[in-house]
Amino acid sequence: MVTDLSLLRLLQLVSPGLPIGMYSYSQGLERAVDDGWITDAEQTADWLRGLLQNGLGLVDAPILARLYEAWRANDMAAVDHWSQTLTACRETAELRSEDKQTGQALARLLVNLELSEAEAWQKRQDATLATLFALAAARWQIGKTDAVTGYLWGWLENQVLCAVKLVPLGQVAGQRLLKNLAGELPALVDRALRMTDDDIGGSCFGLALASSRHEMQYSRLFRS
Repeated sequence: MVTDLSLLRLLQLVSPGLPIGMYSYSQGLERAVDDGWITDAEQTADWLRGLLQNGLGLVDAPILARLYEAWRANDMAAVDHWSQTLTACRETAELRSEDKQTGQALARLLVNLELSEAEAWQKRQDATLATLFALAAARWQIGKTDAVTGYLWGWLENQVLCAVKLVPLGQVAGQRLLKNLAGELPALVDRALRMTDDDIGGSCFGLALASSRHEMQYSRLFRS
């Protein structure tokens, strides 16, 4: 029953219906499409694969694993350190704002779901989505590997949903993207869990450029 319940809790955390506003962020994808960098499913796959390999897989995933361990150990100094480290890795104001806002939104939700430890993070400037996701995973007895995998899946699903609207892609093309890119997640998770602290770090110049240009985009659907 514990295993079954932890799986259900993970599905709840990664659901597109989670009321934290992820649907309103494209993480630079809107600008990349507007600038003509991404025009079809193949280019969308290349863009998302690049972000997974050089961004989330080298930064978000290993830091999430450390946040998970910090919450399990009740090591608040480590939670603060890795939250601030993740915030420092965001290369534009939009990306920092997105992480803070979604993190604070998840904190508010978790308080309402009787996780009182999240209360202090509702207004903290260094709140990140990974910080609160790790708290929920640790307290709901979701395994670390499953938590990291679910976090990456949630990001990927949201990005594909954005691409379906923006490129645009058909629903079948979007599902094909999800199937193919999801197959690469286990190796990314395995790499992230084996990384040392000194290995953590990565940069996606295209994402930083698209995000900074999106900040000045006149007509847009998404907040990032």
